Amino acid sequence: MSADGFQALTDWLSLHPHWLAFALFITAFTESLALAGIVVPGVALLFAIAAFAGQTAMPLMQALMWAGSGAIAGDCLSFALGRLFHGRLNTLWPLKYYPGFITKGERFFRAHGGKSVIIGRFVGPVRPVIPLIAGAFRMPWRRFLSFNLASAVGWAPVYILPGYLVGSAMAAALEPPPHFYPVLAISLAILAAIYLVLFRFQLGLGRDSRIYDWIADRMENYRATHHFWRLYSSQRPDYAGEFPLPSLMLGLGSLALFALLAQLTVSTELFASYNQLAADWLIQLRHPVLDGVFVAITLIGNPTVLISAAVLAVLVLVFRGFYAAGLHVTGATALAVLLVWLLKDVSGIDRPELVADPLASGAFPSGHATGITVFCALLASFIARESRPGARWQTYLAFSLPIVMVALSRVYLGVHWMTDIAGGVLLGLAISGLVRTSFSRFDNAPLTIDSSLVAAVLAWVIFAAGYVFQQWPSAMARYALT
Repeated sequence: MSADGFQALTDWLSLHPHWLAFALFITAFTESLALAGIVVPGVALLFAIAAFAGQTAMPLMQALMWAGSGAIAGDCLSFALGRLFHGRLNTLWPLKYYPGFITKGERFFRAHGGKSVIIGRFVGPVRPVIPLIAGAFRMPWRRFLSFNLASAVGWAPVYILPGYLVGSAMAAALEPPPHFYPVLAISLAILAAIYLVLFRFQLGLGRDSRIYDWIADRMENYRATHHFWRLYSSQRPDYAGEFPLPSLMLGLGSLALFALLAQLTVSTELFASYNQLAADWLIQLRHPVLDGVFVAITLIGNPTVLISAAVLAVLVLVFRGFYAAGLHVTGATALAVLLVWLLKDVSGIDRPELVADPLASGAFPSGHATGITVFCALLASFIARESRPGARWQTYLAFSLPIVMVALSRVYLGVHWMTDIAGGVLLGLAISGLVRTSFSRFDNAPLTIDSSLVAAVLAWVIFAAGYVFQQWPSAMARYALT
């Protein structure tokens, strides 16, 4: 959208603010509708309207609700049109002018089945036509609605939140602290380097790598190591004999780094000045707009929310007969809770005294960082296992973002030091890597998406949203600066 178009839209909405909710709904509806979404720049319009919603202080949850409802309605209409025009999609306007969309959509749907409705909502080239293709392929209505509702929950924040935050910042005249951009650039460069090393470390030790072949040959030379290698190798027909070397190395490497960091943090003052400098710098970033966002993020990482997800996951796995997977998820959850509680008590490191109602528990390691890392790392490993080896890095990248955001929220809100969240992430990676290694010997069948899993995801999303809504007022007061 051009600057003139954005200005004209915001001018009209400023004169008719009561149409803002409808504008969000109809724009999301149009962007999701197959026939119109191809030619209408829905993403740009959504960003512009979301920015205006932020400027006018429209409640964020209300904006997400209207946009999500529009997306759901647009996909439902597209699905109905697909069922109605089965076998004649290429004759519809404007699809007859874009035959490649139908071909790509059909290929994508055949490759991913029902989950393409969820994935396709976020994949630009096929997003406008996947619901249409699903209808043409006669997917049952009930199954489509389950996928549609689940994907809309994630779609609305991704497409609305950036514009809303920009609009809120414009209205609040947010001023960055001194040296904000150099520090941000250095931080992003360090984060990119860490990502590169971790992904190379995790994905470069697969069965086809030279390192894997070298270690496998050495394991064959001794009876004990040969037995260990065979015992923990996968028994799936497609992965028969594959040892979980990436998971084992990730677990052991993270555990070694955590032990080193814990010793330096507890026994020396090496990181004290760095922790204080980072805390002082982040205090300068505190702003009501960012406070609300990070409070919501940190609430999602609360133990109540994460443990509820683990309980639902175990129930679904046991219901479907994946008893070993359920047992390992239970073990990972219990291990994370126990270790965090024990290490906090043993380390005896005090939290920063920056907020109105500081927590009484110890600081190191961060329980939020540990919990979200175990949750996302295990979930990513299960999903990536069912993906092509060359595409697995995309799953790990996507699930690393919640880890970064929840961990960062703890430092931004002034309840943890930087070393606390670094220790929490390393501990979480160690737990998830070792648990995934242990599970490999029981990994005999693929974990696919079905109605019970979709129902569990929806139940957890509803519970998490209700929890955040209920805890919001007290959390805002608790994390206010003194």
